Amino acid sequence: MRFLMDAEQRAFSASLDAMLTAADTPAVIRDWSRGDHVRGRALWARVAEAGVFALAVPEAYEGLGPRPVELALAFVELGRHAVPGPLVETVAAAALLAGLDDQGPAKRWLPVLASGESAATLTTGPYALDADMAGLRLTISPSPSGPAALAPTELRLAPPPGPPLPSLDPARRLFPAAPHRGELLATDPASLTPALLLARLTTAAQALGVGLALLARTVSYVRQRTQFGTPIGSFQAVKHRLADAEIALEFARPLLLGAALTMDPRDVAAAKVTACETAYATARTALQLHGAIGYTAECDLSLWLTKARALRTAWGGPDECRAAVLLSGGRHC
Repeated sequence: MRFLMDAEQRAFSASLDAMLTAADTPAVIRDWSRGDHVRGRALWARVAEAGVFALAVPEAYEGLGPRPVELALAFVELGRHAVPGPLVETVAAAALLAGLDDQGPAKRWLPVLASGESAATLTTGPYALDADMAGLRLTISPSPSGPAALAPTELRLAPPPGPPLPSLDPARRLFPAAPHRGELLATDPASLTPALLLARLTTAAQALGVGLALLARTVSYVRQRTQFGTPIGSFQAVKHRLADAEIALEFARPLLLGAALTMDPRDVAAAKVTACETAYATARTALQLHGAIGYTAECDLSLWLTKARALRTAWGGPDECRAAVLLSGGRHC
């Protein structure tokens, strides 16, 4: 099946690409990694002004959504430029709040998430992403009242975080989560599954964008780097590695768009594992073809390399996503 963007979608993607290209995101990422969010918050506001977060917020709460296809297209561009921050977590939190039976938290938080006035972090595990800059911190965990397998799921507003923890990707700042603490918002929220699906979809889109950026940067580099007086991009072995990466990325794109159309858990899992594994393989190719310089933190390539590795296991690792596809009948095998 061919997926073609309409004119409005193409213009939306192009405008995001142009805006982020002019934003000098490598400098923003390095500031963010040090805990300096000034330029990052300014970029966050511009992303929100472009309507990205509003795509996850219903119109009743000053949003434009939910529109998963447009969100997927936006997150490809955000990944292409390695924009830092709890991007996935913010749109997932918006989807979760929008579906609560008690609309009080939705009225309180969704307008500020849509406008970019605040960001959100959402965690189901031991770590909270960028909890130091998020105005809304949500935790999802089994109630401590009984065995985890039988206990109801609690959604809570978490308290302020402690000091940051080491992270594989310095731009993804991790903090200890605080399960079972803070204001209880809901028990067994029906909107939890759709929110987690949206998190997995947008992570896949981000990974696809990261892979595309790694490929573009590597193609540019091999045209400049020479060995024996010849650009290494003219060597057949190099051409084959880059061609394999491009083909894999182009195969991942229709899986992503198809999953955004259906929002079927099997389709989303297939898109997630394909996009993230392809981005990771492209990162390995990029690192090999850049040589020793690719290992250095001073090289901008490292900002995308570490993100490709981190996104691979975010919101469902390869084994978990493959199991979700295989156990549901193997339609994508």
